[in-house]
Parts: sequence; C-alpha cells; structure tokens
Amino acid sequence: MKKIKSALISVFDKSGLEDIVKELKSQGVVIYSTGGTQSFIEGLGASVVPVEELTSYPSILGGRVKTLHPKVFGGILSRRELAGDVEQLEAYEIPEIDLVIVDLYPFEKTLASGASHSDIIEKIDIGGISLIRAAAKNYKDVVIIPSMNEYATFLDILKEKQGFTTESDRKYFATRAFDVSSHYDSEIYKYFAGADAKIKVSGGKVSELRYGENPHQKGYFYGDLDELFTKHHGKELSYNNLLDVDAAVNLMQEFKDSAPTFAILKHNNACGLATRSTMLEAYRDALAGDPVSAFGGILIANGEIDEETANEINDLFCEVVIANSFSNAAMEVLKSKKNRIILTQKEVTFPVQQIRTALNGYLVQDKDAKTETTNDFTPCTKLEPTDEQIKDLIFANKLVKHTKSNTIVLAKGNQLLASGTGQTSRVDALNQAIHKAKSFGFDLNGAVMASDAFFPFPDCVEIADLAGIKAVVQPGGSIKDQLSIDYCDAHNMAMVLTGTRHFKH
Repeated sequence: MKKIKSALISVFDKSGLEDIVKELKSQGVVIYSTGGTQSFIEGLGASVVPVEELTSYPSILGGRVKTLHPKVFGGILSRRELAGDVEQLEAYEIPEIDLVIVDLYPFEKTLASGASHSDIIEKIDIGGISLIRAAAKNYKDVVIIPSMNEYATFLDILKEKQGFTTESDRKYFATRAFDVSSHYDSEIYKYFAGADAKIKVSGGKVSELRYGENPHQKGYFYGDLDELFTKHHGKELSYNNLLDVDAAVNLMQEFKDSAPTFAILKHNNACGLATRSTMLEAYRDALAGDPVSAFGGILIANGEIDEETANEINDLFCEVVIANSFSNAAMEVLKSKKNRIILTQKEVTFPVQQIRTALNGYLVQDKDAKTETTNDFTPCTKLEPTDEQIKDLIFANKLVKHTKSNTIVLAKGNQLLASGTGQTSRVDALNQAIHKAKSFGFDLNGAVMASDAFFPFPDCVEIADLAGIKAVVQPGGSIKDQLSIDYCDAHNMAMVLTGTRHFKH
C-alpha cells in the first residue's frame, strides 16, 4: 500500500476535476500545478505549489514547455526502494510526486473540427504525454490518472482507502495510461502519414458485447456508436447485430439520394429491397422479396418512417430498425416491442479502408467505393437494354456489390426479386435465385440479372434466358466472354459490361 502525499495536476479540460481536488485537499495532499489548471484549483479553495516555483523556470515558448524539467520528472520516476534514487532527490531538493493527473490536449477533436494545420499541430500534447508515460512506467510507486474517463474510479478508491492505493490499483491505471498514450500517438501518426499510413489498430472507446458470433465466444466493439446513431429503444446491439447493421448502412448509402427505399437484411445480405414513391410501398415490396428470411432481420430506410409504415413493421419480428428519422407516432408504435432496437442514423464519414485478421496478421484494403452508372455500361450485344432495363440494371448492380460472393441478383421494377448468395459456383447462385423468386410468386419475364464477376461459360445466360430474363449486367473480362455474348445475340438478350468486379467475401 502506498499513501498519496503529493500530486501533480495538469489538465486541458477541467470538467469532473472538482470533487477530486476537494478530496485531495481534505486529505492534506500537496498539489503542484501550473497555468489554467492552477487557477482552477485555487478557485476551489485549495493551495497550490506552482510548478514554476519547483523548477525555478517559468512557462516558456507560449506554454509549450511547462513541466518538462528534472525536478518534475525526477520526483515522478524516482524508485522509492533504491537508496541511490532517494539520495539524489535529497541532493537536488526534488520532492517525490505520488499522483499525476493529466487530460491531454484534444488532438482528435481539433482534427475533426476542420481546424487549420497550425492549430492541429499546437494540439499535439508534449508535456502531458510525457507525464503519463513517466508515471505509468513507475506504477510501483506512482498513481497515473491519464484522462477524465478514470476520474470516477479513482475518486472511489481515494475515498474508500483514505488516500492509499495498492499495486494492483496502480497497475490498472498504468494500463489505462498506456492505452491512452498509444491511441493518442496513433492518431497523430495517421494524420501525418495520410494515405501512406501503415495499419495502427487503436480504438478509443471499447464496448464489451454480450458475446461474440456465438455464445461461447467473447466479443468487443472498438468505436463510438453514438457518433453514428441515436439509440431510442431496445436491448444492446450484439456482435451479429453490428455486422448486419454495418451491411445495412453500407447498402443504403447506395440509395441515400433515391426515392423512398427500404431494405431488409439477414446475415449481411439483403433479402428484400425496393424503391417506391412512398416508404410504405417500399417496405411492402421489400418484405415481399423474402418474407421468410425477413423474420429476425435488420430493417433500414433511406428516409422517415411514418406511422402507417410502422404499423406494418410492427407485425414482423425484427431485431433492428434504422431510419433517417421517425415520426412521433411511428416511434411509439415501434417501441411497443421491448427488445426491438430503434436507431436514427446521423451523417457521418465512414472509414475508407477495411481491416480484417488473416493467419497471423491483418489484411487491409481500400473500401469498394465504385458504384457504376450508365456511363460505365458498355453494351456488348446487338440488342441494347431499354431505358427501363437500364434503371433495373443499375439497381441490381448496386445490390450485387453488397452481396456475398458468388452472387447473382435478379430485379425488376426497382425491386429485388431474389438473389443467390455465397455460393461456390455462379451457376448455383443463379439457380438459387431463380428458385427463390419463383417460390415467392415472382414472374421473371422481363427481369434483369446482375453478376458480381464475369461468366467463364455461357451457361448462366442460357439459364437466365430460359427463366425469362432478358437483360444482364456483368464485369466481363473472361477469355470466353464472346461465348456469352454470342448466346445473348442468338436469343434476343441485352448485355452490358462494366469492367469492374465486385467480389465480397
């Protein structure tokens, strides 16, 4: 057990510090500080020894150098059990410092605010990060509180143990300190490196999930969901919910400027999607795409959900409902199911890279940000698609980009009729899609087909033709493209090539 007799406090944000200062004062702890922190503490009626008095140096260079001095760091880093360290402190009149409280300059917030380069540079903390590392290194003797997020935990210990801490307490705070410092440095590195940044996986906020993909697996989410959503109701999002929500949000980004669009997802794939003149019609036609798979799914709209739409959604068991907004009446209807998660999506900038573990390392790639338009369509058959078919081809191609490979998507009239997902062969994916569409009563005559990759043989266009499909979009690039083109020409089918593959694994 170590007794806190002295403390150095240097914080940017003074929020939440008041109760700690009052408790330190009541316990007779000597407090060292400087600048705005010193003024704040003195304003609470506590005595402060200015750091300038300790070091015999003023704050210089516009505040860039305040605590960087041997009389500060010697008091933090001295090993109390080493006679040599103790003798040196006495020789140079350096007081021991038992507690360090720091809140760093807000580099990330300054960067996110769109501030100038010079303002961002000035928010790179030097003294604070050095204090954190020094105190954490010497955790056997010193307590480090590296951010305001630890104030409540520390205050409880301070009161409960009357100023004493155990080595376990100090190691806990040291661990938090290195978490804070490593994340802080990672964000600075990424700013300087820009597009050339090497992978630095460092999530600021960590949420422990109920479990991972299965109940016997632990799961965590690194990130701040409050930046993306306002949560109105329901249980906590699970690991699988988060994967589905990610798929839903990324899919709906393709339709953010479209007429009312509704999607239903299950296991990261859309089982229903439709664009209509009203959100109610869009929901009904999305549900019609696969009412069986919709059970327990993730629902997302690109606009407001009104009361009438909410009433119909309420008849379906679903895990999550996401929209840009909800009418007051719709919100009350949807809240009638206790566990249903209701989220309003905010405007946010998404990461431009994707990261996943592989073997004993990581795979990193640019996000698939390519969305084809009519300008990217190259007709390759004698018969070109009609204007209506082109609209459906664009619709289907947006969807195929967000469906697990191998995949085939069938659509008509801005509605998903069916898709074959995650198949080991493209023929299997097509047969699965045709079977599903017919099982739910869809007429495939006049429908279009989108493929995430090229056709190595003409078998897919032949199967599609026999099912009534008359327009196709695919990347092309096979050495046997001409075989599929020849079949289309011989059977009055239109096909366009995009030149872009959209594998998704």
